[in-house]
Amino acid sequence: HRHAVHLLFWDGICFPGYRMCICHLSCRPVKPNLVGDQTLSKMGAHYHCIICSATIIRRTDMIGHINRHVNKGETESRFITVRAPKSSYEVVKESATDVQVLPNHSTPQKTDSYFNPKMKLNRQLIFCALAVLAEERKPIECLDAFGATGIMGLQWAKHLRSSVKVTINDCNENSVTMIKENCHLNKMKVKLNIKEEDNDETVGNGEENSDTIEVTKMDANVIMHLRSFDFIHLDPFGTSVNYLDSAFRNVRNLGIVSLTSTDISSLYAKAQHVALRHYGCNIVRTEYYKELAARTVIAAVTRAAARCNKGIEVLLAVALEHFVLVVVRVLRGPTPADDSAKKVRYLIHCQWCEERVFQKEGNMVEENPYQQLPCDCHGSMPGKTAVLLGPLWSGALFNTGFLRRMLLEAVQYGLDEAQPLLKTLVCEAECTTLKHFSTHSPGDENRQEECGVYIKTPNTSAESYLLRGKRKSEEVLRGAAKRQRAEHSAEHPPFYYNIHRHSIKGMNMPKLNKFLNYLSEAGYRVSRTHFDPMGVRTNAPLAQFKTVLMKYSTPTYVGAQAEGPVHLPGEIQVGEEVPAATEIEVEEAEFVEDDKSGVAAAVFIQSYPTHCAAD
Repeated sequence: HRHAVHLLFWDGICFPGYRMCICHLSCRPVKPNLVGDQTLSKMGAHYHCIICSATIIRRTDMIGHINRHVNKGETESRFITVRAPKSSYEVVKESATDVQVLPNHSTPQKTDSYFNPKMKLNRQLIFCALAVLAEERKPIECLDAFGATGIMGLQWAKHLRSSVKVTINDCNENSVTMIKENCHLNKMKVKLNIKEEDNDETVGNGEENSDTIEVTKMDANVIMHLRSFDFIHLDPFGTSVNYLDSAFRNVRNLGIVSLTSTDISSLYAKAQHVALRHYGCNIVRTEYYKELAARTVIAAVTRAAARCNKGIEVLLAVALEHFVLVVVRVLRGPTPADDSAKKVRYLIHCQWCEERVFQKEGNMVEENPYQQLPCDCHGSMPGKTAVLLGPLWSGALFNTGFLRRMLLEAVQYGLDEAQPLLKTLVCEAECTTLKHFSTHSPGDENRQEECGVYIKTPNTSAESYLLRGKRKSEEVLRGAAKRQRAEHSAEHPPFYYNIHRHSIKGMNMPKLNKFLNYLSEAGYRVSRTHFDPMGVRTNAPLAQFKTVLMKYSTPTYVGAQAEGPVHLPGEIQVGEEVPAATEIEVEEAEFVEDDKSGVAAAVFIQSYPTHCAAD
């Protein structure tokens, strides 16, 4: 208002929807050697940019500055507090839920209602996890700590109905207003619980109280300190380590905490100093960097839970292009906290062959820690060959029974994008191939099969959840969890190998699915992994992995293939290019059957043994 009074409208610059004019106020600093009338005369007129509030003197510079904003698509003012008219909103529909978003909703730094369509898969996975928890006990109190548009909380309340009591929180006033409008758009009642005002507002068409969503406006740490919840989801912009202590402070026993981390640059070892600052973890870029990121986040979660005398059981860990999602179940008590803390260890990583192994338990200093690695790079290569990474989570990343129940919920609610990923996760948790995966339709007795085989939640657990809050029910559930851990002691092997990373130069490696069968026939557990489309999760050492890969690889040049043994010159080493047929005297023949090529490749291996060093 102060500027509007003193603007001179005879030299205005037109802009779509606005009119910027000359300002003669003392907005710019004046040289200290000017006094009196010289100050007023030397102050000069200037312009203010309504997009970025820049102060520009010359008219031509101002026009060029505006054109640069227009070329970038920036036409909305960042400093106008008046909310945009409803006609400028966009209505986005996802999973039968409508939300209003602003036109710039995809840019988190420039909008109060950030909505990312690429995170649809993330929202579906979280919904499936909440649906599984809602089947265990009803009703449950769940919190979306960073609501933004409120899309996630609205999906929870719209599909799960009376099974959940949803609370959507955000510290931004404009976001809270938009969440209320989106609740009205979806015919949901709104219960306001804002720090400044305690009045309640009910909007709806006479529906039951189960369709009421509580909207709060406060800091996420504050609401998690004040209230207890059964399910908490954290999805801040960037890292979520600042909210872990508050999340585990009041979360109920056997509740679930899920967190989405989008600080990909630090977790994926592009900004290693940031990972050390936020997570207290030393990491480097490896072939298994996505799983390294998931174990880094879980280690931070474990330490935060242990500070509150709580342990965790990892139910799900997903690392994709845009985010890292971790879902854990909370186990109250110092004993589970100690058991979880013991699973946070350091990792020994060989930089030559990328073999890796977790450090053994114990506080005694070893004379030669390189002996823990299966490879012999330290003895054959000069200098130090391995680095110490971590501390990292060394336990399992998946709970098979929970994932199977999530898959059933995804089928029931028609979440098509989550179903293929959940099938891959189940196979990865069991360390088996997809062709051995089997599930029945929702109408069959698949729940009994899943409960009886993979997770201990038969009728006894259903009865115990009816006694929620009593010590007897907690003892029954804790005993069931112990029996489950004893039955499934053979968890999936840690980490994976990229088949392209360890391919042999001059050789055509087999197809990935065939290679999985070859490893399985050799007696190893094997599966694909969602972390890497060309990754292989197996308990085979790297040396055996390379041996099987080389055994079933064929030479690149067709002319060099012959029926029977292939004799190569002695100076050619593994990893070098195989000479052409004119340089090697072999009989011209063609491999028709796979067993013949296997014999030739096996002779090739026998003549030239592999080393664990880099190819």
